[in-house]
Amino acid sequence: MAPATILRALFGYVFLVFIVRIVGRRPGKQMTPFEFVLIFFIGGLTLTGIVGPELSLTNAFCQILAIACGHYLLVWIRMRSKLATKLLDGTALVLMEKGIWRARTLRKMRISHADVMAAARNQGLKNFSDVDTAVLERNGDISIIAAQK
Repeated sequence: MAPATILRALFGYVFLVFIVRIVGRRPGKQMTPFEFVLIFFIGGLTLTGIVGPELSLTNAFCQILAIACGHYLLVWIRMRSKLATKLLDGTALVLMEKGIWRARTLRKMRISHADVMAAARNQGLKNFSDVDTAVLERNGDISIIAAQK
């Protein structure tokens, strides 16, 4: 392996850490699909600049910077527009309410009753009668509200 390849890889790593730090950070469970795409896309662009046919850090740098600026612009728009937030991040969806399943929403989101029950068990609930409401959050987590007894 050539020293130039090692230097390109180190530069790519440091640059990615810098860009991700600027773009923003959230814990993995709170990342939206939009943010996962951003992370993988930037990683792919960096890899192309390190081992791709052109081996051009300048091209990779410009591409990553353009994507980071585009992301920053979309975040800025999301913060100022409810419609943009809804389009980019989605909305929370009710899967069960007052003990009644929303079958169409479950089917559309490809979520089974077992998935909801797994989330309920994580909160110490033993069966469906203990669940009042189940919500599919924007980040993909299922929130459970226990039934009042």
